[in-house]
This record gives sequence, structure tokens and C-alpha cells, in this order.
Amino acid sequence: MRIIGISGSLRRGSFNSALLRAAVELMPTDAVLEIAAIDQIPLYNYDVEAGSGIPASVAALKDRIVAADALLLSTPEYNNSVPGVLKNTIDWLSRPPADSQRVFGGRLVAIMGATPGNYGTVQSQTAWLPIMRTLRAQPWFGGRLAIARAASVFDEAGVLTDDTVRAQLRDFLQGFVQFVSVLRSPKSPSSA
Repeated sequence: MRIIGISGSLRRGSFNSALLRAAVELMPTDAVLEIAAIDQIPLYNYDVEAGSGIPASVAALKDRIVAADALLLSTPEYNNSVPGVLKNTIDWLSRPPADSQRVFGGRLVAIMGATPGNYGTVQSQTAWLPIMRTLRAQPWFGGRLAIARAASVFDEAGVLTDDTVRAQLRDFLQGFVQFVSVLRSPKSPSSA
């Protein structure tokens, strides 16, 4: 199983990028997490889309998502909502409208996040749900990973050092991989 992970932060010392790197190490043995960068995605502008089409960086990311079994978003929380750079990326990925179904229709998605604040990324994760519903993606509701006070669980190099959070992340990933496995497995003749 192959899952594409996207961090919603461009910051070099991003806790959400560090969380994805930790997830790569903690994935169940039957799954692989590949991290996709969004730093080359331009600001969405319909004039660019109409004039020169979908940028190559967007087209490449679309193809990676379509070829994968699922999508994992690691989202910061900015002003009690979603981060602009990740929302911008999702907006580009849904363009043109005829392509949105190919990229997001039925796409299995998990959302997690880390923040230096006290409340994790609960509001950001919640704010993503209507966006995912609009895109007709299929979010996983079996677990929540919203890491508060992230500076206390990652060291200066961005390594996850907190054993409790490592265990939570491992459980979160196992649950998501199991969810993807169940929904992606062919139905047996007796259940058809």
C-alpha cells in the first residue's frame, strides 16, 4: 500500500513536516508513506490556468495522488483554521473541475497535525472536513492525532522524541492503513 503525505507548512523547521517524517518510520510493514512537497505550487490564479494550463508541479502531484492508495494531510492550524499554502494546493489539485473527481472522488484521506499551541490542531482538522466533503473525498474518522505543544515532543532537529506521541502516531497510522486495506480489498464472492 502506498500513501502520499503532504505537510501544510513550508517552514524549514515545520512540526507538521517533522510529524510526516516520523510517520514514514512508524508506518506498518505493509504500507509505505511517500512525502510530497508543495513548495513549488504557485498561488492559484485562474488567469494562469486559462492561459498556460495546469502548472507542471500541480500535474505531477495530481498523478502521484491518483496512483496512491490514500492521502495523509499533516496540517498546522492558523487562526483557528486551515493553512493557506495547503488550501492553495488543494485548490490547484481540484482544477479544472472535470479533474477534481479523478484526484479526490472517493479518495481515502486522513488528517493529523501538530502545533506549538495548547489545543492541537482540532479546529484546523475540523475545518478541513467540509472541504473534503465538497471534493467528495472519504475522510477516515477512526482516529484523531492533534499534537499540542509540539516544541516539547520534537527536538531541535525535528526528531519525534516523546514516546507517548510516538505510540499515538503508530496507532493512528495502523488504524488508517487498516481502514484503507478494508476499503481497497476486493469483495469476496460470498459477500458480493
